[in-house]
Amino acid sequence: MTFLNLAFAQDSPGDGPDPADPIAPALIGKPAAAAPDKRVFGVLPNYRTAERSATYEPLTAHQKFVIATKDTFDYPLFILGGGLAGLAQIADQHENFGQGMQGFAGRYATAYTDQFTGNYLTEGILPILLHEDPRYFRIGSGGGGAWYRIGYAASRIFVTKTDSGRNTFNFAEVLGNGISAAIANGYYVDERSAADNVTRLSTQLATDALSQVLKEFWPDIKRKYFARHRPGAQP
Repeated sequence: MTFLNLAFAQDSPGDGPDPADPIAPALIGKPAAAAPDKRVFGVLPNYRTAERSATYEPLTAHQKFVIATKDTFDYPLFILGGGLAGLAQIADQHENFGQGMQGFAGRYATAYTDQFTGNYLTEGILPILLHEDPRYFRIGSGGGGAWYRIGYAASRIFVTKTDSGRNTFNFAEVLGNGISAAIANGYYVDERSAADNVTRLSTQLATDALSQVLKEFWPDIKRKYFARHRPGAQP
């Protein structure tokens, strides 16, 4: 059984919201088939995706912190982080860390710190302070063509909902990643220029935009290409 098939088998029972989960109240009432998987491709955390067509229900401060925590400590991220640190070492990114195990450890620790600060600022702390909703509201296959959905998903790094359900500029996303980029000046000692900070911010915004595009299309991809591998699926 491949890693992806194993991930699908593990996630399938949890496709519907768990009433014991602190963020489940915002999903209860939706058909089980429409509830998001826990992970995209078995790796990318998918705890803050909701359906745009569902009746809007705001999150509590506690629920926002739960989302940030799940997106930060989900176990596949530790494996993925190791792979990314290895690639960064091969490319000699952040060369001040050097090579060998010490260099790998430095790259791994700082990359995870980037993720930690970015997630908690953009999904927990700032959404609470600014009364914004950190979730991505997916259109789905009935909401328009592929290019429209791609543009919508990518644009959500700049547009979000307030706790009252109105659209607003996504201050939490932009400011949160900006603050995270500034914090990184403390450990990327050779990368503290304004250009370095803009690069870090731009990279994180682009990463989050791509992540939302994947979340938008993942149910379609899974249904079309992987549903046949589920136990009991029709050939």
